[in-house]
Amino acid sequence: MSSDAYAAGLAADRARVDAFLARLFDASQAPVPRLEAAMRHALLVGGKRLRPVLVYLAGRALGARAEALDAPAAAIELIHAYSLVHDDLPAMDDDDLRRGQPTVHRAYDEATAILAGDALQTLAFEVLARASHPRLPALMLTLAQAAGREGMVGGQALDLAAVGGHPDVEALANMHAHKTGALIRAAVRLGALTAVEEHDPRVAALDTYARALGLAFQIHDDVLDVIGDTHTLGKASGADAARDKPTYPALLGLDGAMARAHELTDEALAALAPLGEAGSPLAALARYMIERDH
Repeated sequence: MSSDAYAAGLAADRARVDAFLARLFDASQAPVPRLEAAMRHALLVGGKRLRPVLVYLAGRALGARAEALDAPAAAIELIHAYSLVHDDLPAMDDDDLRRGQPTVHRAYDEATAILAGDALQTLAFEVLARASHPRLPALMLTLAQAAGREGMVGGQALDLAAVGGHPDVEALANMHAHKTGALIRAAVRLGALTAVEEHDPRVAALDTYARALGLAFQIHDDVLDVIGDTHTLGKASGADAARDKPTYPALLGLDGAMARAHELTDEALAALAPLGEAGSPLAALARYMIERDH
């Protein structure tokens, strides 16, 4: 796949999920306009849309139609958006910027931000529940487990507990496998299960890909927090060091962290072998993950 074709496909998938998400609000009666505005601020102002793109790429690689992938793609982005709203709160990371805009609790207020996050989370399951799919229970379970105590929320708890501590690389990897990796794995699995049954061997291959990709993504994020700038990142750079958070550059050095990200990317690429040429867009995304500047 050429770089131009890949970029065009990526832009099309982002536009597709953005349109789907925008329609959720167009159809709403907006009983509480301020809450609705805060939700839109959290969800519709920029973002890489990595997780919904993964849903589309994994699903299409196994033969799913784009229309069948819209709801899972939107659902996982809603979960991601809610997590960012809560992650930015004063009780968590107390961030002022997200995607180049004031965080929700800064643009509105803390209570509204909490409620907006809650509403985005429940909307994710509403969107998925309305989808007509024979494997809907498996899709719902995938999203719930990835978002909850066994996944992202558990990872956030580990992250908060690690501030000021000195975990080793294995403990740091475990934290990120939950906080960041769980939703990335879920995105790939949602796409795969929309297309085929769980016992299809390509589902396991895609899970191996997603595990490696999720950790490579987080390591590169840690690197960008050191070498990036606030304008490009859309959030404050150097925030991890300022909060005394454990990171891969702190444990391995910048060169060591970047080398580990490349090793994991190679693992992700190798896992795609059973998909043949159908896996090439997923391979291109894996390479992009460690080349991006934000």
